[in-house]
Amino acid sequence: MAFSRETEMIDKNRILLAKMGLDCHDTGVITVAQQLREGGFEVIYLGLHNSADQVAKAALEEDADLIGVSFLSGQHVTQVRKLIDSLRARQLEVPVVCGGVIPDDDAEELLGMGVSEVIRPGTLTEELLDKVRRALG
Repeated sequence: MAFSRETEMIDKNRILLAKMGLDCHDTGVITVAQQLREGGFEVIYLGLHNSADQVAKAALEEDADLIGVSFLSGQHVTQVRKLIDSLRARQLEVPVVCGGVIPDDDAEELLGMGVSEVIRPGTLTEELLDKVRRALG
């Protein structure tokens, strides 16, 4: 018997994860992807070196319920601003969660731009899952 996405994923939210810009450190986001999968989410990982437009386009094509972007490079404010602009240009209302090495001042700026949650290194799995669930509403 064949199942549609609606039947087999009825309780799973689709989370799109990506690394943006020149950041090439993906150990953390790969770990987060596994934690999310084990927490019951469907995860699509785009890999490294994505532009804001690529992430927004993938969110639309994959029918993502949430976008998670991860940074170690220090490009988080610039890249997330571009991502939010790209989502708005497509009239997509998808929550964005930002993770990685993010200073307190930058975390406040990201939240002010519309990021739903900022997740930092050392966040325990249950806290990560709670933050994602809150971002999803």
